[in-house]
Amino acid sequence: MSADEPHWLDDEEQDTWRALAGLLIQLPGALDAQLQRDAGISHFEYQVLAGLSMTPERTLRMSVLAQFAVASLSRLSHTVKRLEKQGWVRRTPDPDDGRYTLATLTDAGWDKVVATAPGHVAEVRRLVFDPLTKAQQKQVREAGRRINTTISPEGFCPGG
Repeated sequence: MSADEPHWLDDEEQDTWRALAGLLIQLPGALDAQLQRDAGISHFEYQVLAGLSMTPERTLRMSVLAQFAVASLSRLSHTVKRLEKQGWVRRTPDPDDGRYTLATLTDAGWDKVVATAPGHVAEVRRLVFDPLTKAQQKQVREAGRRINTTISPEGFCPGG
């Protein structure tokens, strides 16, 4: 094999890649469908609301929230604008540095997360945890961390 020739995947690697690619395609759609059906929000909107719900004072700079949600600032801004119209999020200038904007989960937003979380967790458990043994869960966790670190060695890794 020459140095210019691709290092092709062997049969086992191809099987692994197809299984992972299928998961990456199907799982987000399944989670989105459950949240749309049961709560009328997208998975991305839920991630934004849940991210804020887990912080002190339910507030983050938009740039930090974008990292958490693994989204561009533009996509996050459009989403937060929709969430503001629902009364679930409020944006204000950062009092420590006016160049930044803070996103804050409102009481109504907190109520939305509290009402939505049980169904979402049940679906995550059904789709991800129930089919796996504890040992397989640990393998998935470790593999996910390694892949995330390879993708973003110096940056934010969800669940990292």
